[in-house]
Amino acid sequence: MARPLRIEFEGAAYHVTARGNERRAIYRDDADRLRFLETLGQAAGRFGLVVHAYCLLPNHYHLLCATPRANLSRAVGWLQAAYAIRHNRRHGRSGHLVQGRFKAHLIEADAYARQLVRYVHLNPVRPRDRRKPVPIERRDGFEAYRWSSHRAYAGTAARGEAPDWLCTEWLSYWDDGSAKPARARRAYAADLAACFGRPIDSPLAELKGGLVLGSDALWQRARDLIRRGGRGRRNEELKWARRAGAAEARDRLAVLLGDEADPRVRTWARVALGGERPADLARELGYSDGSGVLRIVQRLEAAAQHDRDLRRRLDGLRMEMSSVKSRPR
Repeated sequence: MARPLRIEFEGAAYHVTARGNERRAIYRDDADRLRFLETLGQAAGRFGLVVHAYCLLPNHYHLLCATPRANLSRAVGWLQAAYAIRHNRRHGRSGHLVQGRFKAHLIEADAYARQLVRYVHLNPVRPRDRRKPVPIERRDGFEAYRWSSHRAYAGTAARGEAPDWLCTEWLSYWDDGSAKPARARRAYAADLAACFGRPIDSPLAELKGGLVLGSDALWQRARDLIRRGGRGRRNEELKWARRAGAAEARDRLAVLLGDEADPRVRTWARVALGGERPADLARELGYSDGSGVLRIVQRLEAAAQHDRDLRRRLDGLRMEMSSVKSRPR
């Protein structure tokens, strides 16, 4: 089955979430959480992703973000692949870390930013039964929680705690018209404090088609984009999936090869795992045609038959890349 098309356009805003494979933890300790936020910051810089709010839970995460470049799939795909590789290396594991594809809800910020920021930030303290009140006794734990953007919004983050890539422009939705950030922070903090002791409805209950949180006009635009993206029947959909899969594979491979010093291994990986043609790499590597690049690949594979360490390195790269290529398209 082909992967579903994302609704992507310049300036779109989203609620993004993803859960650990088999609902398992994706962070084992604070070092993992810091590494995830570091990787998220790199994704923001690399893809122009604007992160408005985030919250890290033991086995999943939430993001509120916008994409000036209409590249959500590339940005979040790279984030998850890069973090999984770094997590696996640190903990000596391999295979999937995140379960399936991330979920992305297209949102209309003017109508839903306040509700969504509230929803995302309150996740660590909301009861399992969402119909019950947020326990008042969890208020202190909420204010002390480091792994969301709440304290950056409230102005209570410790020095250096709030990431410099975090965009808090959505504080303006708590502005009383004075255009004074301090007042907006106080209004935000009071709003969140008032959530304790009462049930808080999820804004996602208002999703249209399971995809869009916004006006009928935004829903219609999304439907038009979906229809347009689906034209050309099955062959066009498969072409789209192949292009998206190839881009994701290249991004993941670039992370995997970040610390690889052996140019032979880098060349082999780009051809054998990244799908690049030897002829396309020839000029970059100083060869007149693709035969020289092909010889590098063949000689390295032959050497790996007798060099156990080299074979283990190549097999490790294959295994890491298989988690991209084996996903359903």
